[in-house]
Amino acid sequence: MKLGIIGGTGLYELVGLRDTKTVDIETPFGRPSEPFVQGKLGATELFFLPRHGHGHHILPSELNHRANIFGFKELGVERVIGISAVGSLREDLRPRDVCLPDQYFDRTKRSAEHTFFGHGLVAHVAFAEPVCPDLRHHLHAVTQEIVSGDARYQGQKVQSGGTYVNMEGPAFSTKAESLYYRRFGFDVIGMTSLAEAKLCREAEICYAAACMVTDYDCWHESEETVSLDMILGNLKANAGLAGEILRRVVARLPEARPCGCGRALENAILTRPDVIPPAQRERLAPIVGKYLK
Repeated sequence: MKLGIIGGTGLYELVGLRDTKTVDIETPFGRPSEPFVQGKLGATELFFLPRHGHGHHILPSELNHRANIFGFKELGVERVIGISAVGSLREDLRPRDVCLPDQYFDRTKRSAEHTFFGHGLVAHVAFAEPVCPDLRHHLHAVTQEIVSGDARYQGQKVQSGGTYVNMEGPAFSTKAESLYYRRFGFDVIGMTSLAEAKLCREAEICYAAACMVTDYDCWHESEETVSLDMILGNLKANAGLAGEILRRVVARLPEARPCGCGRALENAILTRPDVIPPAQRERLAPIVGKYLK
């Protein structure tokens, strides 16, 4: 089993990796955020990618999600866990709590960059359930075990399920926007996870996000307005928890995937094979090759 980890804001390296080396990949969609760090965590082969690059130099709207996920696919990765910093839209989801969303609400304007398809090859994957249920189950079990059994995380909550609002940024929400999302019962807000979930589904890779709450966005009247200092302080506190979650979950994941993520394209490709442009067929061979033989 090969596992991919996408490190979000505050998580730029993974402690405990051994036998590490960097893997630099050029994809048909350009270069990923950074070279992948390949190593072993326990008995699991793992590929780590800091989403925003070392030193955090890539805006959310500048991320080349297609290159990132295509790179994982070329490396043979079958499961990806995305660690994300998010704002809370709920009173009972406090800073330093963890949310494992199972739904997304799209507020981005760049959907053409959130698919591998087009240019003569049309496919429509099912996305009603955008997160791998099996991978999220293991994440929840491990995170709950850590939080309930370690005094350092006393009082912190783990929420299994919820809706992640994906905005673009880089500015944080206006108060009007934040209140609007709350009225619809959404749970957390961030800038990066949706595209990863969409592209992993198209690439037949299992995906789940572990969202670390850093703030109350700007809707909370009795809390100070969200600021970078506030977020960085909570990120630092959450980094240790995120690392512990990842170290434990790799030991729990079975080799075989019981979910349907690995068959997402079975009935999704609409274009007749003989009219697919050869260049597009070759470009997407790692993703669609087995269906176009």
